Amino acid sequence: MNGRVGRPVLLAVVAEGFLSRLSFGVIGFALPLYAHHLGMSLSAIGLLASLNVGAEILLKPFASARADRLGLKRSLSIAIGLRSLIGLFLSVVTAPWHLLAIRTLQGAAESLRDPAINTLIAEGSGPNEIASSFAWYSTAKSVAGSLGKALAGLLITVTAANYPLVFLVGFALSALPLYAVLRFVPANAGYAAPDVPTPSAAPAPASSSSRPGGVRGAGPYVLLGFLISGTASMLNSLFPVLATEYAGLTPAQAGLIYALSTGVIILAGPLFGWLSDHVSRKLVLMVRSVANTASSIIYIFFPSFAGVASGKIVDDVGKAAFRPAWGALMAQVSGQDRSRRAHTMGMLSLGDNLGEVGGPALAGLLWHFWGLPVMLAVRAGLALLTEIYALSLRRAVSEPTGPLSAPAPQVP
Repeated sequence: MNGRVGRPVLLAVVAEGFLSRLSFGVIGFALPLYAHHLGMSLSAIGLLASLNVGAEILLKPFASARADRLGLKRSLSIAIGLRSLIGLFLSVVTAPWHLLAIRTLQGAAESLRDPAINTLIAEGSGPNEIASSFAWYSTAKSVAGSLGKALAGLLITVTAANYPLVFLVGFALSALPLYAVLRFVPANAGYAAPDVPTPSAAPAPASSSSRPGGVRGAGPYVLLGFLISGTASMLNSLFPVLATEYAGLTPAQAGLIYALSTGVIILAGPLFGWLSDHVSRKLVLMVRSVANTASSIIYIFFPSFAGVASGKIVDDVGKAAFRPAWGALMAQVSGQDRSRRAHTMGMLSLGDNLGEVGGPALAGLLWHFWGLPVMLAVRAGLALLTEIYALSLRRAVSEPTGPLSAPAPQVP
């Protein structure tokens, strides 16, 4: 294995994250509008919105295993190529079913891209900077997503709803990172030959079995990622409704709250990355559950602009804390078997994907049958249960004693 691959690789990865999310901010904003223009029903548009995540969940176990065999540079390059085709194809489609096929292709690209990206961040970071690297990457994506949506609205306005042209802009933005990957990511980045029976790879003694490691040991952390992501994403699609219907805010006020929270994320993400690397990862992971619970209470008892804005900011601070600490934990778990590191990364992020699907679905059902206060109370309760489960994994979540980008030393 090559080991650490250096800061240029991290810069290339951050650039890829920024430009890819900028591209899909544009495409994601325009796509439902274009689908409605083509005559798709609201239920069909809802299916369209979730189809890529469903395809990603189904394909990721296989795609992440393939990423280890292909190598990280080749896997990421293929994923960028497939993803870029999405904007190009959208610029020429004329039938609603075309959109469904294209969203499936997007899920396939993401299933190969995410494990490669996460592994490159883990491999390219020093032992005391992994969480910070994940923080900068997730911050770049968050900011780019907001900018992409704003850019899409501007493009649709100035082009008089020329959707093919808007999608071509998304295609160009998505293809730009390919140069950075080809130029700065070495061909052997993150590559490891299959395990061989050498003394250094001998089975660990029973006393070290409590350490997290590899695909086989990833199950408990997949569940942890599912629980944290699920509770964190319960309000992702419902927040505009909460702000306008429950708190009585105008759409303009709700949009302003998004802008305020984005500004906080820019500052909070790198800060929590540094805290996770240098102070306590357990403490930073705990912030997510505390923020989830606190924001739910604020939303229930303070349905005003100030209250909803405060709740949103608290909630997004928790998300900003979760991403770098979770990335560092994934690096620690996957680093125990580096020949299958991308596969382990893929399985760990699968829990994240499942939470992103299950959280909003559960929130919608709870709100529909029992009302918003009950949904928020369940959200707070699930956050506390998630924290209890995280504490039960304290041995794995504990602070690392060595470089997270290297496997734990084994005793022959």
